[in-house]
Amino acid sequence: MSWLILANGAEPTDPYWECRHQMVEKCIAAAGVTDTRVLHSIRNTLRHEFMPEAMRKYAYLDMAVPIGDSQTISSPFTVALMTETIEPSETDRVLEIGTGSGYQAAVLSPLVKHVYSVEIMPCLGRQASATLRRLKCDNVSTRVADGFEGWPDAAPFDKIIVTCSPESVPEPLVEQLREGGTLIIPVGERYQQTLFRMTKLNGKLVREELRPTLFVPMTGEAEDGRRVLPDATNLVVVNGDFEANATRPGTTSADHVPGWYYGRQVSLVEGSQREPAAVGKTFVRFTNQTPGLSSHLLQGVPVDGRLVRRVVLSGLCRTFEVIHGPDSDAAPMISISLYDDSRSELAVFWLGPFGAAPGWQAQEAAFDVPDSSREAILRIGLFGATGTADFDGIRLSKPA
Repeated sequence: MSWLILANGAEPTDPYWECRHQMVEKCIAAAGVTDTRVLHSIRNTLRHEFMPEAMRKYAYLDMAVPIGDSQTISSPFTVALMTETIEPSETDRVLEIGTGSGYQAAVLSPLVKHVYSVEIMPCLGRQASATLRRLKCDNVSTRVADGFEGWPDAAPFDKIIVTCSPESVPEPLVEQLREGGTLIIPVGERYQQTLFRMTKLNGKLVREELRPTLFVPMTGEAEDGRRVLPDATNLVVVNGDFEANATRPGTTSADHVPGWYYGRQVSLVEGSQREPAAVGKTFVRFTNQTPGLSSHLLQGVPVDGRLVRRVVLSGLCRTFEVIHGPDSDAAPMISISLYDDSRSELAVFWLGPFGAAPGWQAQEAAFDVPDSSREAILRIGLFGATGTADFDGIRLSKPA
C-alpha cells in the first residue's frame, strides 16, 4: 500500500514527513495544543492531499489556503485547537458543518467513532468525499446540503464542529446536539468573530468564549439571514490603538487581543514612563527568540476595489535587539494582503522593515487597490525575526 493512501499513518517514504513534524512541533505544540492524540493525528494526516496541486507548497505552513469556491482549508493550528477543544473520544459521533477539503474530518477520523460531514458546495463536497475514500477514512460519511440544517436523520451527536461562521447559532444544530454534548463554532460579524465552546445543558447552550478568529461565512440560509453586513467602503482597523483589553475571566492578553486573531508570541502591554505607548495607554509587544518562528497578529477587513481605488496604511513600531530571520521578509513589518472573491491573493504591500532606532518609528504609505479586490488581511509582527517589536496606532484610510 502506497503512503499516498494512508491518511493516518504515513510511512517513512512520505516526502512531507519532516515538514509535517516540524509544523506540529513549532506551530501547534509550541502554540499550546497538548493533547497527544490530536498531535499524533495532525502529524500523520497528509494535509497536502487535501489541497490543489498548485497550493501544496503551502501545505505545512500554519496558514489557511484557498481550495476553490471561495472556501479555504483552515490553518493546521486552528484544526488542532478545535479538535482538542471538543475532547474527542473513541465513542463519539461527531457532526462537522463545512467539509471543505475534508482535512478536518480526516484529522477527526482516528479519534472518534464516526464523523458526519456536511458541505454546501457540490464540487467541494464530491471532491472531499473522493479524497477521504482514497485515504481510507472509512468512518467518515459526507453529504452535500446546507449545513444550517445539520444532519437530522443521523442525530443526536456527541460533538459538533462548525468550520464556517454564521451570525448566530443555527437552531437545528442545537436540537441535534445531545444533552451534555459540546459544540465549537465561530460566531459573529463577517470580519469580527469569536470562537465559542458551547455545552448543552437542560436543552440550552452554555457559552464559553475562547478567542477572536476569522472563518469564511456560513453560506446558504445562515448568510441569507445575516443582519449586519460588512461595509467595504469604510476602512476601519478595529482596536488599532490596542486600548480594548481582554476582560473575560481567565483570558490573557497573549491569546486574546480584541479585534485581532491568530496571535503568536504577542501580549498587550500598558505603557510606562520608561516605555510609553505611542497612542493611548497600551500597545502590543511581540517577542521571539527562535529564528523563523511565527510572531504576529492578523485582522480581516472588507475592501471592494470597485469602490475603493487607493488606501493609506500607517502605523508605529519600536524595536529592541531585533535580528532579521532566515527569510527575506522575516523582519518587523506591517503588511496588507488583498484578495479577490475566490480568496486568491492579488497583491501584498508592506510598511517596514522597521530598523533599530530609539523610540517609536512612524511609517505611512498609499497603495492602489486592484479592481477585483474584495477583502484584505492586515498582519503585524516580527514575521520570523528575533528580538522584540512593539506596535501601536495601526490605521487604514482613504487618501484625503
